[in-house]
Amino acid sequence: MIMVPIHGATRSPSRPDAPRRAARLGLHLAVAATLVVLVVAALCLGEPRLGPAAVLDALRDPAHPQHVAVTEARLPRAVLGVLAGLGLAVAGLLMQDALHNQVAGPELLGVSSGAAVVTAAVVVLALPVPLAALPYLALVGALVAGVLVLLAIGGSTRDPDQVVLVGAAVSAACAGLVVAIVGLGTEGNVVVLFRYLLGSLAARGWDHVEVVLPWVVVGVAVAVLLRRRVAALALGDVAATGLGVPVVRTRLTALTVAAALAAAVASVCGPVAYVALLAPHVARRLLGSTSTARVLGLSGLVGAVLLVAADLGSRLVLYPVELPVGVATTLVGVPALVWTLARSRDAR
Repeated sequence: MIMVPIHGATRSPSRPDAPRRAARLGLHLAVAATLVVLVVAALCLGEPRLGPAAVLDALRDPAHPQHVAVTEARLPRAVLGVLAGLGLAVAGLLMQDALHNQVAGPELLGVSSGAAVVTAAVVVLALPVPLAALPYLALVGALVAGVLVLLAIGGSTRDPDQVVLVGAAVSAACAGLVVAIVGLGTEGNVVVLFRYLLGSLAARGWDHVEVVLPWVVVGVAVAVLLRRRVAALALGDVAATGLGVPVVRTRLTALTVAAALAAAVASVCGPVAYVALLAPHVARRLLGSTSTARVLGLSGLVGAVLLVAADLGSRLVLYPVELPVGVATTLVGVPALVWTLARSRDAR
């Protein structure tokens, strides 16, 4: 027997949410469209400059004179920017909500810098480590630096000023270690210095994409599974416990996933700063919601947009000189950090 739902009884409860869902979907599609436009621009702009039709021809025809430039230089760089931005944004959201701190992030908890120290040591000292194994080693450095910050602040992660001060100290110490390590290498390692102090997507290929891709896919998938529990953590430990959420286990899992995402990105791109901090705030403001479950998807899209846009700007602003992408993200991220700290003080 076929059950026909009663019109008024089944549809009326969902009516108030329908416009909101449509608005959220439209917002996600708008940000995704912006990302597509930026990726197309990244494939077209540079030397030589190509039109969209020429890019399509270069992608389809191996005999095209710009086939290698598009498929082996510009396209993997753009894809890596999308993956790295997505991974960093999700990492930042998990850290902020799990620690109940609006300024928590890989760059301020020393996670990215710790990962960069280990990766720089492997590269400069020419240690026999396969590229695919770098994220595992970077994760060790990330966890060590993150634990040092947490121990130094005595677990009081809700004080933004204290997190920023201690995190900045640990990050500065890690930066000093990177400089010391690069000093042990050759003059050719100056490029490595810039990469692991500021972050860069230059000279990246498909092998780098293959390193980051599985980490981002798995990390984001776990974040999706954790999203409702992390949303409960953002309400406070007492409220989360009352909702039946295992607070300690959920927080440790969320922070480990965030550290793994940041370490995977840092192992290939260096410590790209402030994308993880900024993207969740932009997503929350656009959606008008602080729920981890609702903000997660848009936060990842915003992170990808921010990093691809920053990389495009770093390539073109002073062309033919190319800036590290971390310079562009820092110029935007530092004022955002100051604004966030000012708001947190006003809220106390």
